[in-house]
Amino acid sequence: MKLRTKLIITFLILILVPVLFTGVAFYGFGKYQIKSIEELYGVENPTYETFSNTTAMLSRATQIVYEGMRQKLEESPAAFEDPEYLASVNAELETRHSFLVVRKGDTYIYCGREGAQEQLFSMLPEYEKYTTSQDTGIYVGGNVQVLAKQLDFTFPDGAEGSAFIITSLRSMIPEMESLILDMVLTILLVLVFTSVILTAWIYKSIVTPIHHLQVATKNITEGNLDFEMPAGGDDEIGELCTDFEEMRRRLKESAEEKVESERQNKELISNISHDLKTPIAAVKGYVEGLMDGVADTPKKQEKYLRTIYNKANDMDRLINELSFYSKIDTNRIPYTFEKINVNAYFADCVEELSIELEEQDIELSYFNYVEEEIQVIADAEQIKRVINNIVGNSIKYIDKPKGMVNIRVKDVGDFIQVEIEDNGKGIAAKDLPQIFDRFYRADVSRNSSKGGSGIGLSIVKKIVEDHGGQVWATSKEHTGTVMYFVLRKYQEVPIT
Repeated sequence: MKLRTKLIITFLILILVPVLFTGVAFYGFGKYQIKSIEELYGVENPTYETFSNTTAMLSRATQIVYEGMRQKLEESPAAFEDPEYLASVNAELETRHSFLVVRKGDTYIYCGREGAQEQLFSMLPEYEKYTTSQDTGIYVGGNVQVLAKQLDFTFPDGAEGSAFIITSLRSMIPEMESLILDMVLTILLVLVFTSVILTAWIYKSIVTPIHHLQVATKNITEGNLDFEMPAGGDDEIGELCTDFEEMRRRLKESAEEKVESERQNKELISNISHDLKTPIAAVKGYVEGLMDGVADTPKKQEKYLRTIYNKANDMDRLINELSFYSKIDTNRIPYTFEKINVNAYFADCVEELSIELEEQDIELSYFNYVEEEIQVIADAEQIKRVINNIVGNSIKYIDKPKGMVNIRVKDVGDFIQVEIEDNGKGIAAKDLPQIFDRFYRADVSRNSSKGGSGIGLSIVKKIVEDHGGQVWATSKEHTGTVMYFVLRKYQEVPIT
């Protein structure tokens, strides 16, 4: 859910939920209070407009008690001097939010409520000054603000008597007060409930992801990338968390690649340094031999010079590999792609190789199973580097008295496949998947007589894959190894 949608929902909840719950509460409490008013005041089918006539409602509330008092006077006026009877009448009036006052002559003999009697007594009407009924009353103003229903009678001893039902007019009817109080409490509860729900929702969807972002930012600032950013939702902040996690992952990968690259560079320098020591030491030794006159015959001198030349070539090859590796590392290998005839090209390569292998007493066999007109799109110089690296690697690990290298070129559909087989010591099955990795050497002993920087086959893989091909190997220990690589054939596409 998008953040904009959440904000709209939040706005609607803030508006609609309180209104809805308040309406439901008002309806429920109103029904309850109206039923109470019907029972207490004897009003049939009251409406909210009925409550506005507070005087009439309060007057009707005591009409049953007033009628009962009138009947009691007809039966026994002396009862109005009986404290028990007066207390029972007052108790019933209290349930209707009123109280009883009885006056005999000028003396008030009973008051059902304590407080402010002097002000009230002084303002009550005189005997038979007004005539009231069960539905009407007398308004008594001033500081008292009451509705008085007056019932005049004569005591058995002939004294004038008046009974008053007093109802306060200082506020609306109690049921309405209760309704308003309930509504206020309900509104407060609804607002609190809505606020809690919205706060929890917003905290979970906004504040919590922001906190996670703060923690993640602090970790990255301190250089710690070994953590995982919790997944966010489907809103903008959730997408930001996802992007942040992707950034962290890439930063970690970049840092790991940098560390690995530094390790490989150090290993390369170590390898090159180690492998340069052998030819340099040999060159120094043979030069000293020439200088000291050890090579005292033309034949010996020629041998020494040829050895110096070969060692110089070894050093040149190592430096070239280092230079080419730097181009691989920065993806700046210079390619010049052109159409190459397979038969002619590989025949030339084999002819050049045969001279070097013959000097090392290694038998070279060449088999071409490709038709004369087959061509490939390739960089001739770089493919020659591939072949030389593979053959050079084979020569280093031939351990038989009579070395052998077989080169086969085959047509395999849309590709031509080159196979270079040797009878060397082979590669263990556990090492075979890693031989094309940079700096990997199956010969962990690093026999210095073998030479090599450990990047020859990685260069092979890079060049072949840049040509759209593949390279792989099969091997059997103590028997030999076969290296394979394929190049896509050049095919004319007819224009329709």
